[in-house]
Amino acid sequence: MKTINSICIIDDDTITVFGIRKLITTVAICNDIKTYRNGELALSELKKTIAEKNELPDIIFLDLNMPIMDGWEFLEEFISLPIEKTIKINIVTSSINKEDRDKSEVYMCRTHHNLSYNTKPLNIEEMKIMTSSI
Repeated sequence: MKTINSICIIDDDTITVFGIRKLITTVAICNDIKTYRNGELALSELKKTIAEKNELPDIIFLDLNMPIMDGWEFLEEFISLPIEKTIKINIVTSSINKEDRDKSEVYMCRTHHNLSYNTKPLNIEEMKIMTSSI
């Protein structure tokens, strides 16, 4: 089983967060899984992590539809941060909207981070891919 240093889940739905955590434990070992209810809380913590020169997460699971700061707003600010490390960002959404998928492809071209678009619910095979090395 692979070992992942740190994972960040940004999603306001507690059932989805529970499911992602459960799937992670079936495919990987991760000692540090942080969760945030919206993009603003996550962004604030990640900026603090950068300022303190601490280790950033290896993988981020990002919902699109959240209160306060949605996934697109988070992504827009996140990709502008001075981060050299390549982070695997898994968009995980209930949206099957073609515009959302197209928008994710635009972000893929704008960042060095490894970005993927995934629809809920997730399964174990998808989780294996989402937690594979960058």
